[in-house]
Amino acid sequence: MYIVELSYLKPLNAIEIQLEAHRSFLDEQYASEAFLASGPKNPRDGGVILVSGRVSRTELDAILARDPFYQHGLAAYRITEFAPVKFHPTLKGVL
Repeated sequence: MYIVELSYLKPLNAIEIQLEAHRSFLDEQYASEAFLASGPKNPRDGGVILVSGRVSRTELDAILARDPFYQHGLAAYRITEFAPVKFHPTLKGVL
């Protein structure tokens, strides 16, 4: 499982231009069950994506390379891998 932390590299007006395309990218990843949750940080200087443990690091790197924020140099990505040992039973099938 991975936590992806995005940090914006450009002003919010540049982010807003690509926001619809970024959200479409997120929708594709939810449909493929790669992403479990996502949203902006507070303050809004980036975002966070929770990625399924069924995705390999190589696959994740390829997925993130398709993000419009990445393609337009709008965000930096910090990826943290972790192995949950305790979790709510309803999450068992998605971790």
